[in-house]
Amino acid sequence: MARKAAQDDPLAPLTLAVGQEELLLDRAVQEVVAAAKVSDPDTDVRDLTPDQLQPGTLAELTSPSLFAERKVVVVRNAQDLSADTIKDVKAYLGAPAEEITLVLLHAGGAKGKGLLDAARKAGAREVACPKMTKPGDRLAFVRGEFRAAGRSATPEACQALVDAVGSDLRELASAVSQLVADVEGTIDEAIVGRYYTGRAEASSFTVADRAVEGRAAEALEALRWSLATGVAPVLITSALAQGVRAIGKLQSARGGRPADLARELGMPPWKIDRVRQQMRGWTPDGVAVALRAVADADAGVKGGGDDPEYALEKAVVTIARAARSRGRA
Repeated sequence: MARKAAQDDPLAPLTLAVGQEELLLDRAVQEVVAAAKVSDPDTDVRDLTPDQLQPGTLAELTSPSLFAERKVVVVRNAQDLSADTIKDVKAYLGAPAEEITLVLLHAGGAKGKGLLDAARKAGAREVACPKMTKPGDRLAFVRGEFRAAGRSATPEACQALVDAVGSDLRELASAVSQLVADVEGTIDEAIVGRYYTGRAEASSFTVADRAVEGRAAEALEALRWSLATGVAPVLITSALAQGVRAIGKLQSARGGRPADLARELGMPPWKIDRVRQQMRGWTPDGVAVALRAVADADAGVKGGGDDPEYALEKAVVTIARAARSRGRA
């Protein structure tokens, strides 16, 4: 049986990150990888999806190394592993290898519960990554971000930030990081107001909404305002990608009530209604063009181009044109 893991030790033999909040799941992985790199700068990190972890793959990855190198093996969406691969993982949990840390990311819930139970029984270090759907949860998250940065923010400032930035945890974390970097002393409501006045109306998701609706001029205006108020370009490309993918998903889905489609596509019912309105004018070819534009913009804002702002403007215009492709057919 696996040795019991200290809950505060990122280098425990097994870390189990449970939940559906992508930012928290990524942070759970980053914490383990960072600790491993401190212990051994040459740590080998393998980040795998269920389709990459076939029966026998885990045994190969965890077999003894000639150089006894430290290794981190990350398995994402562990609830989607095949039955044979789950058997491999359970067998490994009974006799974990030295110098190897296995990180299982599991959505929780009934699917793959046997693996979840086995990991817990084996003494996994568990990290909760719940989806933050309530305003109070997001407010607590912002407070925690300021505390983790060693900074003080008034309750009113935290609430104002949540009200202005919205529900996306990555954007909230980015906003806290910006304030911490730019402002000395206690952060109050007035400071948040100076940085984020108008932010709620010109967030990255507003840019995406206007673009997929074919409203190029409004999308460009929202983009420029977002950049001027400090929204990270990578957050805008992420929102554009989500917007276009939602169009593509709904195009290929079977017809039905919003509640049924919500379950099928993993979207809330209100978003199904919104995307249905936005997808008028879109064609499958238009979606493909828009996804390529997003990919090009993402590369541009991550160092692949000289001007991230131009890369975003080009993507927004391309997406807006694609949104009207049916009318031009």
